Amino acid sequence: MRKTRAIAAAGALALALAASACGGDDADSTGESKSFAAGSTMQKLKDAGKLRVGTKFDQPGFGLEQLRGKPDGFDVEIAKIIAAQLDIPEDEIEYTETPSSIREQVLQQDKVDIVVATYTITDKRKQVVDFAGPYYIAGQTLMVKVDNTDITGPESFEDGTKKVCSVINSTPAINIEKYLKNKTKQLVLFDTYQKCVTALKSGRVDAVTSDNVILTGFIATSEGEFALAGTAFTDEPYGIGVKKGDKAFRNFINDTLEASFEDGSYARAWKVSAGEYDPSVPRIPTVDRY
Repeated sequence: MRKTRAIAAAGALALALAASACGGDDADSTGESKSFAAGSTMQKLKDAGKLRVGTKFDQPGFGLEQLRGKPDGFDVEIAKIIAAQLDIPEDEIEYTETPSSIREQVLQQDKVDIVVATYTITDKRKQVVDFAGPYYIAGQTLMVKVDNTDITGPESFEDGTKKVCSVINSTPAINIEKYLKNKTKQLVLFDTYQKCVTALKSGRVDAVTSDNVILTGFIATSEGEFALAGTAFTDEPYGIGVKKGDKAFRNFINDTLEASFEDGSYARAWKVSAGEYDPSVPRIPTVDRY
């Protein structure tokens, strides 16, 4: 049944793209405007002609603010795929910087419609918001200065002498705690990863921990200053956050994701964003329709 839904959604996406190529803004190949159930989030967004997206502004490859004030990255490209299925053009996507500490808040306070922000799906978070996806599986690891040979993995912090930096309300911050002898002294938390990178540069901390693809982006832009230490020690399924209880919207996004896996738009999104740092297109995750 999941495959059938994906094929159907892929067909709908192909029709929408064909209509766009023929010059229609809001029409499918039959010339009829795309529509959704009355009162649904999808129809409301289509009528408004705008999609509000919460994403990161400090993460190379996934969400990094550019000079024009808008972010670029894989999360941004995923948001564009969703917007296209709502007949919303890219220039009508409104981006809000959404660090890890406020991802639930911006949804609860109706400041954004979706959160696409390296947002790991967890049971605890599902008590507050709902998730579509996952659309990517990351793995937590460590970043150190390139000449650091003392840190080879999370076990290196068990002696209580080394400091590690992560982000408030992030799963990496929670995951690393079990390896620390003294959390108060060893764990340094900020609201953005860029501040962790600055702390690593200055020697205030010995390592930064986050998901491998995030750290790979920082390494690629560090001019040889940083490197990964050890291998990934967790699985982090990235999902798209939506308001709690909006099952129809979540199903729509899941259909859109599965269609993107089938029609190649997911691979293209990777290649023009995070693919700059890792050219291998990620393995396709299985969407969790809980």
